[in-house]
Amino acid sequence: MKAHSSKPVGQFVRYIVVGGFNTVFGYALFALLTWSFKGLGPYNYMYAAVLGNVIAISVAFLGYKWFVFRTRGNYLIEWMRCFGVYGGSALISLAGLPILVLILRHVLHRPGQAPYLAGALLMMVTVLFSFFGHKNFSFRQKDVEEDAKPHSEIPSA
Repeated sequence: MKAHSSKPVGQFVRYIVVGGFNTVFGYALFALLTWSFKGLGPYNYMYAAVLGNVIAISVAFLGYKWFVFRTRGNYLIEWMRCFGVYGGSALISLAGLPILVLILRHVLHRPGQAPYLAGALLMMVTVLFSFFGHKNFSFRQKDVEEDAKPHSEIPSA
């Protein structure tokens, strides 16, 4: 697979490495929180998904900012964009999670495993959605370069 011509191949490799870590971290956190929230009722996995997403998005943001796209400054703007990309995919997952869990509970021999399998399946959607979102929105170099320019010039009237 060839990386975008204006981006170094190393950036694509770093994205895969950081993305792999984020995927494992995010799913492990979801599984741990789902297990931890067992006493909160039959929709404990929804609480786990919401809290886990907020934490995992913030960790992912730092990995992408520092190691993949290596942008400077603009922490709040880029975090909000990153949260928007992941938040959009999280909303898709949150909407699909109860439906998929219900289906899997009727199909699996061990219905208690349904939330874990549903979370893993929906994560595939998140990975694809987030790659394109971060590349084209969260860490756009054009905006970063424009924001870094000094605003010392006074526009003429």
